[in-house]
Order: sequence, then C-alpha cells, then structure tokens
Amino acid sequence: MDSFGSDFSSGAGSGKMDTGTIMEQVKVQIAVANAQELLQRMTDKCFKKCIGKPGGTLDNSEQKCIAMCMDRYMDAWNTVSRAYNSRLQRERAHI
Repeated sequence: MDSFGSDFSSGAGSGKMDTGTIMEQVKVQIAVANAQELLQRMTDKCFKKCIGKPGGTLDNSEQKCIAMCMDRYMDAWNTVSRAYNSRLQRERAHI
C-alpha cells in the first residue's frame, strides 16, 4: 500500500500530483480501456460469426472458426493501429 500512496504524494508535500505522473496514469487507463473494448468487440463478432447453437462445448469447426476469426480481427486491428499511428506522426511532423 505504501507504493500506491507514494504515487499520489509526489507533489512535494503539497498534495498535488505531478502532471507527468497524471498523464502516464491516464495513458495506462486509456490503453486498458482500449484493450477491453478490442476484446469485447472481437468476442461479439466472432461469436456471432462462428457459433450456430450455443452449448456446453465447441465442436472442431467452431473452434477453428473462432481461432481464425480472432487472428484475422487482431491482424486487422494491428494494421489499422499502425496506419493510424503513422498518420499521427506525419501530421505532428508537419505542425
């Protein structure tokens, strides 16, 4: 608990947090939220695509479909993320 408390007392005793620390925490929270959203969307889309009749187990074709669907979804996500980051870098370079 000491390490948690020390994260919030880095304002030289003034009770204020360092702006850099706050920004890093916000970035981490955004990254976690994005990962959760990715997982939820991927699960929803692949379930709808691959599971005909929900039951206690998945048959071989459903397992293969889920695996391939998740792979394709992650590949597409990574491609879009790289393109987006590249575009952001280009735009920042022109400012």
